[in-house]
Amino acid sequence: MSRSGDAWGKSTKPFSAESVSERFDSMLSFEGNKPDAKEFTELASPVSPLRISGTVTAATSSSSSSSGSSGKPTHNAGDRKWDSGRERGQSKEHSSPRSFSGVGGSSSASSPVANVLPAGNICPSGKVGKMGLMSRSTARNDVLGSGTGNYGHGSILRGSPLGSVKTPSGGETESGRGKRADPEEATKAGNEHYKKGQFAEALKFYDRAVEMCPNNAACRNNRAAALSGLGRLEEAVKECKVAIQLDPAYGKAHHRLSGIYLRLGQVDYARRHLLLVGRQPDHTEVLKLQTVERHLGRCAEVRRLGDWKSALREADSVTAAGVNRSLFINALRAEALLRLHHLVEADSTLSNAFKYEIGWSLSFHSKFLGMLSNSYIYFVRAQVEMALGRFENAVASVEKARQLDPRNVEVSVMWNNVNSVVRARSQGNEFFNSAKFADASIAYSEGLKYDPSNPVLYCNRAACHFKLGHWEKSLEDCNEALRIQPRYVKALLRRAASYAKLERWMEAVRDYEILRRELPTDTVVAEAFFHAEELLKAASLGEEVSDIKFGGDVEMMTGQKQLQETIALTGISVVYFFSASNHHCAQTTPIVESLCARYPSLNFMKVEVTESPAIAKAENVRIVPTVKIYKNGVKVKEMICPSQQVLEFSLRHYGI
Repeated sequence: MSRSGDAWGKSTKPFSAESVSERFDSMLSFEGNKPDAKEFTELASPVSPLRISGTVTAATSSSSSSSGSSGKPTHNAGDRKWDSGRERGQSKEHSSPRSFSGVGGSSSASSPVANVLPAGNICPSGKVGKMGLMSRSTARNDVLGSGTGNYGHGSILRGSPLGSVKTPSGGETESGRGKRADPEEATKAGNEHYKKGQFAEALKFYDRAVEMCPNNAACRNNRAAALSGLGRLEEAVKECKVAIQLDPAYGKAHHRLSGIYLRLGQVDYARRHLLLVGRQPDHTEVLKLQTVERHLGRCAEVRRLGDWKSALREADSVTAAGVNRSLFINALRAEALLRLHHLVEADSTLSNAFKYEIGWSLSFHSKFLGMLSNSYIYFVRAQVEMALGRFENAVASVEKARQLDPRNVEVSVMWNNVNSVVRARSQGNEFFNSAKFADASIAYSEGLKYDPSNPVLYCNRAACHFKLGHWEKSLEDCNEALRIQPRYVKALLRRAASYAKLERWMEAVRDYEILRRELPTDTVVAEAFFHAEELLKAASLGEEVSDIKFGGDVEMMTGQKQLQETIALTGISVVYFFSASNHHCAQTTPIVESLCARYPSLNFMKVEVTESPAIAKAENVRIVPTVKIYKNGVKVKEMICPSQQVLEFSLRHYGI
């Protein structure tokens, strides 16, 4: 029978298993204070209570003083030990060498029988203290924790203070005042916070329990639960793996790790740990796993068919089934959005996916849609970068995809296409900068053979057609670029200019209105918009326009008829009522003048109320400064003593 530590010092006093058993029988009668008491193990908590060693039964038999036999302690197979630093085999002896025989044999030296000791705290006197009832006034404290000596079935660290259990605010709990910290108390406190969804606070207590019992699987599993609740899945996976390494048959750790893998979309890993538990798996979890597998199979099928709307729906279904932190599911969603011409959303989706730090190492050897998962992520990223004109990034991404999965045919084709497009675009740019617009157009057309849905190449070729005076062809390429990327500003600018060249003023004004919203401070766009509007008005009236004045000063109105005729014009008119002698007007006037310069497409007017009281009376202006905004002759806004922020916001709202 093996010896376990120096709990009894170097005493050679004869020791009887029977006397130990009798003494333990009386001490173990207080079930409520045992570390493995029912009140602790049956906590209604979503996490694991600390799992203490099972009941120890010491079977004794009569024997002579020279040759004694003791019953070997038995443990429930499913119970877990508190052992934080437990070593297999014999611990290092500090006293004189002793030899031990097997169960029922004799010992050549009088020594305590180690294996009949139950779990608990052992005092220097050799008595077993009950939890919460032990006196802590001894000079040398013996507390349960991580240590080098193994005493009975609990690790004892002599004289090592573990600290009091503290509340999150830093104060000690009532049970923690004046005594050492207890792993059970830390775990119970963590469980209470966990049940309330306070994962950060729960983690603080679970961390303390792990510090005291680093080799306890339940402590590790509890910490994994809090980390998972905080979204720190990489750390949670590591904690689950440590728990399983400590106790390979620990079902709760396998179950939790299976759930994390499912969130990451790693179905094979999730199934493996769900079925490794050693008991019948939870039916609900099995159904969830099957649902995810079914939708993943549909994802592969609809992607193969090019049904991108269905691919997007299936990706959303996988997410709804619990796969909410998967890199490759987000990549599939981004690819579907790209094919449906939602480039901005595709870019945003993929950027968010790349923020996930967890998943790369886990998915390295798993396949998705016929290629390695990580390779597929870079494969999609290369397509998005190409569509947005970030060609250098596209090359880097497709190179990474090829390195990860060099034998995949789809990746190889994409690598060839990306590099061909980049070469064609570079050559086209050189021709364009050299004013060789026809050659540039041919080069861009060559690039479109490898990427027929690239809006940048269409827009560049439209610029070549514009320079060559081929307005209709320029419109065609701009329309194709805008079909793929509806908010493509460069394509809008070139299409509006092409409409203007063709004197299709209504379409030109429509595009310039969109551009004014996209580029509110761009004076070139504002001037083009102003000219298009004036020419549209002239064309509708059958008039010739020879000189169009863009921008200028705020026009002074001196008569009611003049004012009415001006605000009746198509577009936005801003009328500023002021008095030269008014202090507030002196502050507002420069603001109105600066806004007139910033928004040249708007028609600014001013009325001096003391010089033109009839206009003020007709417009019912009693307080100055007052600003009125008209749209197509109809008043839409009136502001009295407006601030610069309010005035500018109103102009942007109604005038752009």
